[in-house]
Amino acid sequence: MIGVFDSGIGGLTVVKALKRLSPSYPILYLGDTARTPYGSKSKRTIIKYSLKNAEFLVRQGARIIVIACNTASSCAPEAIRERFGLPVFEVIGPGAQAAVKVSRKQRIGVIGTRATIVSKAYEQRIQQIQPNAKVYGTPCPLLVPLVEEGWLSKPETAMIIKKYLHPLKNLQIDTLILGCTHYPVLKQLIQRKIGSRVVLVDSAEAAAEKVHAYLRNSGNHSGNHLFDRKIQPESRIFITDTTEQFCKTARLILKDPIPMQIVDL
Repeated sequence: MIGVFDSGIGGLTVVKALKRLSPSYPILYLGDTARTPYGSKSKRTIIKYSLKNAEFLVRQGARIIVIACNTASSCAPEAIRERFGLPVFEVIGPGAQAAVKVSRKQRIGVIGTRATIVSKAYEQRIQQIQPNAKVYGTPCPLLVPLVEEGWLSKPETAMIIKKYLHPLKNLQIDTLILGCTHYPVLKQLIQRKIGSRVVLVDSAEAAAEKVHAYLRNSGNHSGNHLFDRKIQPESRIFITDTTEQFCKTARLILKDPIPMQIVDL
């Protein structure tokens, strides 16, 4: 069983990709909607929340942990691996690898929360792979709450995205990493504002591909060693708080309904 967590609903973009690539694996998703966003929290607090999230998923039967949150991915993977001794996947490494692969001029932009950008996690990963790459990060703190509120087609959202992307357009990037799993919901709008010549890299999709490759290469593609059917074979969504808008946006991302349950951590 694959356990996925995020600070809110953005990680459902990872769930969607996992369901497409590895449909035989049940997924447990935890959206910490009561404490979102993580991007404005301290590193210490983010690690504490992430350990709580992973602990909950492990208790529910998860045998793989996917951190579907760029902010948590920048500081929590090692703590989770050390605590639980399970395979842990995150979104930054796969996103960085995908960006280097597709970038023509190695001029790569990254948009994300303040915590992700300040951590320089993408810049460090990219330059480990390609030392000559130029990486430019821009924090976009308003995009997560806009997605959470379902303001996907509002003119205000388009205006904010245009303002955030303007410096990156001036820097003539050829590749842009969507460094937050909320952002794929806004992919079409982001593409229009950054221009058709810039390749978008979806960190959610890249992470799901990495998990899929692990499952395939492990020789257990049926998934039998990853979950106990006595625990619960179906995919489920857990959230720490909910609103009517959350449910609407979740349905928009997933298309297919998955049962949701509110939990206290």
